[in-house]
Amino acid sequence: MSLLGRILNPISRLGLRSSSLQVIRNYTPGEKSDTLDKPVDIENPFVKEKQQCILCKLNIKPDYKNARLLSQFVSPFTGRVYGRHVTRLCTHKHELVKKEIVKARNAGFMPYYNKEPAFLNDPKLFNPEKPIRNHDYC
Repeated sequence: MSLLGRILNPISRLGLRSSSLQVIRNYTPGEKSDTLDKPVDIENPFVKEKQQCILCKLNIKPDYKNARLLSQFVSPFTGRVYGRHVTRLCTHKHELVKKEIVKARNAGFMPYYNKEPAFLNDPKLFNPEKPIRNHDYC
């Protein structure tokens, strides 16, 4: 084939083989494709499960008379309330816990600066040593 024939022939310029040419010749644009090629409607498999705080998951409402539950959210060394990044509570429940801790302390159910020794061996709801982000107290 001459050089001019190669330039004018677009199929040979693409570098397609004869088997590819058969597919191109057999394809017609108006033809409907198979039903197997249609997209399938499914839920996104990569969507993460919505995280819930432990109090919302178990449907627990904090109460100032339940000092054992409230003491889980207080540091045994300083008496400070752990932050949300440590306890992994939602904003609403964290605010409720803080208000109930203040009520419990004012009513005399909880100490201000340390944790009740009877509550030190309770099972942990979270690990204060592994917060979401760093904190300056334990």
